[in-house]
Amino acid sequence: MSQSNVLVLVGSLRAGSVNRQLAETAVAAAPEGAALRILEGLAEVPFYNEDLDVEGASIPAVDALRNAAGDADGFLLVTPEYNGTIPAVLKNAIDWISRPYGVGAVTGKPVAVISASPSGNGAKWAHDDTVKAVGVAGGKVIEDTALSIASTFDKFGTEHPRENAEVVAQVSKVVADLVDATKARVDA
Repeated sequence: MSQSNVLVLVGSLRAGSVNRQLAETAVAAAPEGAALRILEGLAEVPFYNEDLDVEGASIPAVDALRNAAGDADGFLLVTPEYNGTIPAVLKNAIDWISRPYGVGAVTGKPVAVISASPSGNGAKWAHDDTVKAVGVAGGKVIEDTALSIASTFDKFGTEHPRENAEVVAQVSKVVADLVDATKARVDA
């Protein structure tokens, strides 16, 4: 059985964001035989535009995103909630990896979504919108692996989420389920 490679896309660009920390927690929770990698550089990816997405065009940040997505066996999307929905940077990444439509790098690959917010709803709206966007893009969302973390200020304070045993267990389960789905797809 080969190693399962999971690409992690984080919807917050802030270095110290809770969502970034949850992505780091997920990377640390990778089981044996799996590698999770957080993609850096999403801030440099231009907004999706078909005028830019033409044969022969080379946009380094887009090339890096698409190459990493093409090499991935699955995706973990970690999202905060901005004004009741998915952050533009994450939606934009989904748009780029969905093209060409029907055969983009996300098509047919397992996807899990984690959301977190200081609000009481745990970024549930952003979570649902992320699931919708990546599903329409062709990803196979693992529905029963959903994780939305509410009240992050109260839950973590100034601590990293890796210091919260309950959250580490929840994130580890999402990662394990996603890795199992990627291995089932690769071994099929």
